[in-house]
Amino acid sequence: MVSPTAAEFRAIYLATGWGEPTEEHCARALEGSWAVCSVRDTQGALVGVGRMISDGAMHAYVNEMIVREDVRGAGVGAEILRRLVATANARGITQIQLFAARGRAPFYARHGFIPRPDDAPGMEIPPAQ
Repeated sequence: MVSPTAAEFRAIYLATGWGEPTEEHCARALEGSWAVCSVRDTQGALVGVGRMISDGAMHAYVNEMIVREDVRGAGVGAEILRRLVATANARGITQIQLFAARGRAPFYARHGFIPRPDDAPGMEIPPAQ
């Protein structure tokens, strides 16, 4: 798995409509990430990326999941999320949270995340019993 360059990350990020970060911002975001997972097509083009930040001990937060629109529904996002969660779990972190983009909560629910109470927004994977 080849991590995205700042230019690649910026290009896929711009397609979301969430904002217009500079390439420098994207480079710093990638450098500041605790875990980065990317998926490329057979030609090597970036089709999806996920980033996670963490304190390295107790909490991890999925702060970005971006999948190119033309490959959505093909399992790219599911694989990215699976890898990010597995990375946190392998490092002993079980408190994994996120804020879903508008309309994307059902995707995360299908992969084990549950909504938090109204007075504590976001989603999380419930602690193991």
